[in-house]
Amino acid sequence: MKNLLLIYGGGGSEHDVSVVSSKYLKELLRGQTEYNVFVVEIGKDRIWRTEDGDVCELNYQKELTFGHQKHHIHVVVPCIHGFPGETGELPAYFEVIGLPYIGCSSEASHICFNKVTTKLWLNAVGVANTPFAFLTNTHSAEMEKAKDFQKKHKDVFIKAASQGSSVGCYPAPNGKDFEKNIKEAFKYSENVIIEKMVNGRELEVSVYEYDGKVHVSRPGEIICPSKFYSYEEKYSKTSKTEAIVVAENVPADIVKKMQEMAEKAFKALKLRHLSRIDFFLEGNELYINEINTFPGFTPISMFPKMLEANGHSVQIFLMQVIAKASA
Repeated sequence: MKNLLLIYGGGGSEHDVSVVSSKYLKELLRGQTEYNVFVVEIGKDRIWRTEDGDVCELNYQKELTFGHQKHHIHVVVPCIHGFPGETGELPAYFEVIGLPYIGCSSEASHICFNKVTTKLWLNAVGVANTPFAFLTNTHSAEMEKAKDFQKKHKDVFIKAASQGSSVGCYPAPNGKDFEKNIKEAFKYSENVIIEKMVNGRELEVSVYEYDGKVHVSRPGEIICPSKFYSYEEKYSKTSKTEAIVVAENVPADIVKKMQEMAEKAFKALKLRHLSRIDFFLEGNELYINEINTFPGFTPISMFPKMLEANGHSVQIFLMQVIAKASA
């Protein structure tokens, strides 16, 4: 049997979400007989520990070491949302030591985690996304650019460019608290993006590899009464947001266009194995909002639910991409 390493946590702003996702993946992995599964948490203190609490490390010989034990690792499942998984640092380490892993490459992860580079790539390959401007600092010239954008579009969102789960995101209807929120967003990221606020439906699709092909699910829908799908709305037990696995009353031509846009983005940005791609639908206009290169596997997460609603098994999907990564 080969040795598989499931890593979760990461110590970033989405650490706790990763912990919940890892429980779902642990159950799937423990239901198979092809791999010995080792589980490691990267703590909030950035120290790696086994399930028994032993401090451990993954060395350049691809060995997981703790105490007097050494186990050669054949493949990794990096269940980490945000830093250092989706941001690309951890995949880069795997690439340096030649260790197979599932999920997107370090380059694709780095591109997609930064909302600025994602949009620049989408524009370059001709995939529609929300109108935006981005700032590199709060100096006067940059702030004037931001104010001009807000005057043109009135209602905007201010977002830290390199964060997930709506961390560092602030709605600014009619420019409310505009400069204050820009400064707040810069606390979370070196760049800040300002987007036109779209008053439309929030739809999303799962894009994944299954049976050797890229599949795109039918769209699900996020219905958020507050109109801002914040971190609290996503994960709080008191959230009023409703997640519809298969969205209703979406015209067939819109579904087809969304699936085409998602597949084009997936292939053009060189994603692999899995992603969740979020859209806005305003009238008949579709815009990609963002791309998640390792979407959640929590009880409320849409990626596994949409995959299964598309007629596929999450466990078979997981074992297929593991086998493909380690082939």
